[in-house]
Formats: sequence, C-alpha cells, structure tokens
Amino acid sequence: MDSLTLSIITVTYNAERWIEQTIQSIISQSYSGIEYIIVDGASTDATLDIIKKYEPHIARCISEPDKGLYDAMNKGLHLATGNYVWFINAGDSIYDKDTVQKIVEKLSKEQLPDIVYGETEIINAHGDSLGMRRLHAPKQLNWQHFKWGMLVCHQSFIVKRSIAENYDLQYNYTADYDWCLRCLKKANTDAVFNTNLILSKFLEAGLSTANRKASLKERYRIMCRFYGKIPVLIRHIWFALRFYTAKWIKKRI
Repeated sequence: MDSLTLSIITVTYNAERWIEQTIQSIISQSYSGIEYIIVDGASTDATLDIIKKYEPHIARCISEPDKGLYDAMNKGLHLATGNYVWFINAGDSIYDKDTVQKIVEKLSKEQLPDIVYGETEIINAHGDSLGMRRLHAPKQLNWQHFKWGMLVCHQSFIVKRSIAENYDLQYNYTADYDWCLRCLKKANTDAVFNTNLILSKFLEAGLSTANRKASLKERYRIMCRFYGKIPVLIRHIWFALRFYTAKWIKKRI
C-alpha cells in the first residue's frame, strides 16, 4: 500500500495564528505517501511567511484572490493528484502523527473504498480539547444518515479523488454538507469505510460556527433538496419540540 497517495489540502486566508500548527500536524505524519497542497487566498498577514518555512514539505502552494472558502477548496481539488482528497484547513489538524499510517493499514489492497471516515475531537483556540464531537459517526455511513445533520465532520471525511466533485458555490457556509452528501450518493454503498479511528481535531471557530443562523438556513435548503420539504419540516418540528422540552425539564429540576 506504499503507493497509495493522499492529497491533503489546506485552505487558508490571513491565518497566521493557526497555520503553523496545521502544517506541522501534516508534515509530521509517519506515512510518506502524502501530497500536501496549500491554497491561500492572497493573505496580507504573516501566513505566507510561515508557509515558506515549510516549502520542502509542500507539494503545491498557490496564493491568489478567490471567491471564498469553497472556491479555494475547488482549486485544491483541481491541483490534487492523489488517490484520495482530505481537507484539513487552517486551525484544524490530523489527530496524531500515525493517523494516516493507521488509515492506510486498514484499507483493503484489493479494492479501495470510495469514502473513508472516522471521528473528530473538538479543540478551542488554545488547542485544548473540548471533548469529542457531539454527533458520532454511524457504524456504516450512507447518505440517508445526513438527514439528522452532518454526522461525520468534514475534516474526518476522506474521498476518493475520482468521485469528488466541485463544491457548490451557491452555498456560502454549508457547501461542505452538500458536498459530503453528493459524494455519499455517488459512492458504492459497500465502499464507504469506517476506520473506527479519531481522524482529526476540529477548531471550534470556523466559518459556519461564526455565522450560525445563516449556516442553518443553508443547511435546511440542502436537506429539502435531498430529502423532501415535508419530511424535513416534520423532522425540524420534532427537533424543536425535543429541544424546548429538555430546556423546560432542566428549569423544573
């Protein structure tokens, strides 16, 4: 499996505070078959100076204006040449130095899966653990699972490059949710592989976190497109009832 290559893509813009820890988590991997790509949106802070320190470890790096996060991610997809694509953006990191090696060791040599996934740890701005992500990855993931939300974090969702399509730029905050759904629908149902590993650390300060209301509206639109307006509406009414009931019970205790 030494010939298996993962294209790990980092998208960044004015991320001098975060970029170094992300780069170090990737270039310190014990597995050598990594094509590391950085797509920068023409940063004006020290981001590019930090990246330059690690040039020998970076396969491709471009820095130019873009139309936002998902446009930059599309650029990364077009630059990738590996068997798989994996997005670890500025501030996020691979879980530990042997994570990629452990993933590769679990994959079948005869038939590579279309999608590889795992769990995610949440970290704060200081890099401290906030525990595991509240939503846990299903034992055997399929596209229907995402009707309950993004059960697998984008940072722990690795896709065979041959089935990876562009991100839809009509979505400003949740194109990753739409992208994961499209990838899952395109994948063979028996070719979605659960590593049963923690794959990434996710910085709880991302684009969708900072724009929570707009993000939820976009995700609702995507859900309606994939699962139908009436089922999605009923499901959200149930979510709301469950939330407010739990809140009321907590007050009464």
